Amino acid sequence: MIRIAGVDEAGRGPLAGPVVAAAVLWSDDYRVEGLTDSKKLSHRQRESLRLELESLLPAGHWAVGSASPAEIDEVNILQATYLAMHRAIAQLQPAPTLLLVDGNRFKVYPGIEHRCEVKGDARFQAISAASIFAKTERDRLMTALHAEFPHYGWDRNMGYPSPGHRAAIEAHGPSPWHRRSFAWKPRQLQIDL
Repeated sequence: MIRIAGVDEAGRGPLAGPVVAAAVLWSDDYRVEGLTDSKKLSHRQRESLRLELESLLPAGHWAVGSASPAEIDEVNILQATYLAMHRAIAQLQPAPTLLLVDGNRFKVYPGIEHRCEVKGDARFQAISAASIFAKTERDRLMTALHAEFPHYGWDRNMGYPSPGHRAAIEAHGPSPWHRRSFAWKPRQLQIDL
């Protein structure tokens, strides 16, 4: 019996916070209206779809995994993304037999076949569902961290490199949640002569 799981991530580009991945076991019997790439949806639509998915999916059929800023700095963002994806996949019960992964690259997960699908989050509901879980999970975390570090505006920018976020880093320095390996200023990596 083939058990398909969609896999996607959120948070590869931000200056702060973890990269979060989700994996979702999917059945062709599931029907969720409006399910698509999380980036095409409003915050309210994503949260509404997440609630619908949580009530539809049996326990163990969806999971999230993450890699911390320290892990991102240690191994690079691509390897940290694979780590987060593998952590999510490892929690699925029962284990999938085929992974549909959004994008064009993936690090083999032992014992499970995979297929990379460019723009898969807009073409496969299994990946769309994973996209929703990954994005909402990361947004909830960044909003919670905003309470501890309000000057960075994470409740609005979610750690992405907005002008206000960059200005806050210059004014207050980086937080423990900032990725040290990422360029915080547009010209940070250039050498002044």
